[in-house]
Amino acid sequence: MYIIAMAIAAIRQHTNSRGEQVLNHMIRKLKSGEYRLYSRKKDAKTNKRRNLGTFKSLQAAKKHEREVQFFKAR
Repeated sequence: MYIIAMAIAAIRQHTNSRGEQVLNHMIRKLKSGEYRLYSRKKDAKTNKRRNLGTFKSLQAAKKHEREVQFFKAR
């Protein structure tokens, strides 16, 4: 029973409430086929994540995510 619940939870993690495919916490696949990078933290005023860019490929989105993390660590 526990294994089935874990499998269902894993499947649900890959789509959000709008049906968009969520690849990790920050990159989402849009209906247009593009990938959008969002900030990790939500804005306190709007309670939404900041759009950090839209990319044609997943690799480009991941590359930009690494660049953002590198810049933040400087």
